Amino acid sequence: MNEFSLIFITLVTLACVIELWLARRQSLSVLRHRQHVPAAFQGRIALATHQKAADYTRAKMKLEYIDVISSAVLVLLWTLGGGLELFARLWDINAQPSLWRGTGFMLSALLAAALLNIPLDAYRTFALETRFGFNRATPVLFITDLLKHGLLFSVLGVPIIALLLWLLDNSGAWWWLLGWAAWMSLSIFMMWAYPSWIAPLFNKFSPLQDPNLRQRIIALLERCGFASGGIFVMDGSRRSQHGNAYFTGFGANKRIVFFDTLLNTLSPDEIEAVLAHELGHFKHGHVTQRLLLMTVMSFCGFALLGWLSGQTWFYHGLGVSAASHPALLLLFLFAAPYFTLVFHPVSTYWMRKHEFEADAFAAGHTRAQPLIDALVKLYQENAATLTPDRWYSAYHDSHPPAPVRIAQLVKLQTHE
Repeated sequence: MNEFSLIFITLVTLACVIELWLARRQSLSVLRHRQHVPAAFQGRIALATHQKAADYTRAKMKLEYIDVISSAVLVLLWTLGGGLELFARLWDINAQPSLWRGTGFMLSALLAAALLNIPLDAYRTFALETRFGFNRATPVLFITDLLKHGLLFSVLGVPIIALLLWLLDNSGAWWWLLGWAAWMSLSIFMMWAYPSWIAPLFNKFSPLQDPNLRQRIIALLERCGFASGGIFVMDGSRRSQHGNAYFTGFGANKRIVFFDTLLNTLSPDEIEAVLAHELGHFKHGHVTQRLLLMTVMSFCGFALLGWLSGQTWFYHGLGVSAASHPALLLLFLFAAPYFTLVFHPVSTYWMRKHEFEADAFAAGHTRAQPLIDALVKLYQENAATLTPDRWYSAYHDSHPPAPVRIAQLVKLQTHE
């Protein structure tokens, strides 16, 4: 253990304390307002519905306590507790280093880390979500999804891990630049391929059949100057009662996707308003901005990796006795989130700003009232709290709090 070990332990502890403090604030906030529907929603949301949202939020916070503590314990066990060191010895990567030993070491460690998260995910799905009437997944479907994710991760992970390790071994001091280029190429390819090749492995996507709704959507796309590769309905109800809509894909391979649960909840006017909001993200360049941010952040990350690869204190400080390229990549994956905590609230603030801009776009190309109505229905259907704690929301939520978002739309409505 060295000074870097102490810094890492301090950051993990600090992150744990902050997360627990915020979760407690969130729980107390919804409990404090549980008996009264906020004034802006009175007459639109029943007290029983509001209380269900409060109880659902508090149940999620209790699970978050467990998640935060277990995540902190596990990351310390994987690093300073000797977890990665044990895997390195099992694969004998220090005594007999090779590309395929290193790839196997990394892949097995990542799969083991994923397996350790399954019990909490299962409890979330079959206890918490079922208790509040949201879960529709069966144990067979849950296990099938896990196997598909594991197989997909292995198929895609082996080539990229092997490529990064090969570049580390054969490209000299500038390996990280080539590694970054390979990573970005893969990321952009996955954005392009996801709608057609990956998403259908988990859900069924059917072309939107309602001719009137389809015509309204096409007219909206034409008004906004937006081209899409298709309008699809996803069988979201197969797993959950939560509703949503999103764009997916990249370039000409973009798709509009509605959850079937969303279509069953909203009116045509409201669906059009929700779609206009999503279009606003594209027309304001939010997708491009986020891609550029990912490009810059990944570049900085790989540059840092390039420097850390020669620093023995980094390996020793995180519980690995011998420096190796596979250990470098895994240690970075485990440690990096705790060194970037300061960027999290900045990121959520930036994304909330994007949501306000998309709302304004929707109000300008449809009307504000249908979007207000849609959001109120979605808050009800998803049991989203109307009274979040401001600090918890500022740190965690990529969307503005419900009262703030509705109030902003009401202002826009007065200018229509």
